[in-house]
Amino acid sequence: MNLNRYMKKNILITNDDGISSSGLLAVNEAVKDLGKAIIVAPSKQRSGIGHAITFMEPVRIDKVKLINGDIGYSISGTPSDSVLLGVYEILDEKPDLVISGINIGYNIGKAELTTSGTLGAAIETASYGIPTIAVSQSVDDSYKYYENGYGDVDFSFAIKILNKIAKKVLKSGLPEGVDLLNLNIPSNPRTEDIKIAKLTPRMYSPYVTSKLDPRGKPYYWIDGNPIENDEEGTDGYYIKKEQVSTLTPLTLDFAKNFKSTEEWLNKK
Repeated sequence: MNLNRYMKKNILITNDDGISSSGLLAVNEAVKDLGKAIIVAPSKQRSGIGHAITFMEPVRIDKVKLINGDIGYSISGTPSDSVLLGVYEILDEKPDLVISGINIGYNIGKAELTTSGTLGAAIETASYGIPTIAVSQSVDDSYKYYENGYGDVDFSFAIKILNKIAKKVLKSGLPEGVDLLNLNIPSNPRTEDIKIAKLTPRMYSPYVTSKLDPRGKPYYWIDGNPIENDEEGTDGYYIKKEQVSTLTPLTLDFAKNFKSTEEWLNKK
């Protein structure tokens, strides 16, 4: 295989789990034969922050040594801040590909697309016209919560699948009419097949827990329980029921149903 056509490619890697995440190193491993990787990620865990960008305070960049000895760029802000600074400050030119992940835990469903920091960073770079892949891996029930994105997760299967998709994007670009790809990997894959999947309605059913602090003032934890009513053909169905990887094509154009809205507006 001729790898020379890939070696001049620049690949920007980010996440929402933080610069210490083992998932970042997995992406680095997945693309090492495809070009030059540059890691730019939040300095700490920023899951659930969505597409937030820091406007009201300064953001700082620090060079740090990663667990594998490579140098990465640690950003004091959000995942979207990270890719913004990566593209417009750290790199000399726009990258050929951006990969956000590998997130520890799946990112599926319509409702969570704008909640996930992994998807938030991907949406940001997709808006620049850069081919972008968001990638997440499910973890089984035995997995314990991790600190600052570092966890003992076997990414070997995800590395293989991500390499395949990244290679395809670098060679052929994104499919027509697609702005970014959302790739999800099951925790215990049954096959190397990849299903093109619709979005399940929700990933979690939210709930709020109220408690009192030592001074008697209330505070709240926001959390959610996984929903298990995924319809066949959705990302949730394939990931949770079939243990098969999914690829969901996404577009940034949220504007839909112009005719029906015009009829609705003009209806007497």
